[in-house]
Amino acid sequence: MTLLTALLIIGTLALIFGAILGYSAIKFKVEADPLVEQIDALLPQTQCGQCGYPGCKPYAQAIANGDEINKCPPGGDATIKKLADLMGVEPKPLDGDHGVEDVKKVAYIREAECIGCTKCIQACPVDAIIGASKQMHTVIIDECTGCDLCVAPCPVDCIDMVPVKPTPQTWQWELGKGVGDIPIKQVL
Repeated sequence: MTLLTALLIIGTLALIFGAILGYSAIKFKVEADPLVEQIDALLPQTQCGQCGYPGCKPYAQAIANGDEINKCPPGGDATIKKLADLMGVEPKPLDGDHGVEDVKKVAYIREAECIGCTKCIQACPVDAIIGASKQMHTVIIDECTGCDLCVAPCPVDCIDMVPVKPTPQTWQWELGKGVGDIPIKQVL
């Protein structure tokens, strides 16, 4: 009998607290700015901080508040053009103070040289590096955004940024350069 009573009391409390949480979620819902969400969707989500903000979402908020759209080197000219179209402004060239556009790269840890200090793990904003203290670390390539933030803290300089090899899934045509976008080769 006491077990049944305890289960009923716990079940009743769970229902009451669930109802309170449900009501609170509706009553105190924070509405996000849809423009910030659209801008954030266009940014490359590298969370690298090269724009001067701690991540892509704060930079998107700054753009919505009037900051320049040309501070994202990982996004490059393509992202600047998309942001210009969304914001209704003229595209500007990439601001050189924040870096230069480069090919997509990912971190590669030379595991034989890794001492397991975990400084790279702490620096990675997307948790793309796995390993344990005093153990070898490695990079999850599919998660790495190529932000380069893990290279500087490494005390033994065993992290390299290597270009991503194009695959059929990552290949992109370089279109949009004007008349005659697609090169044609005549075979005689």
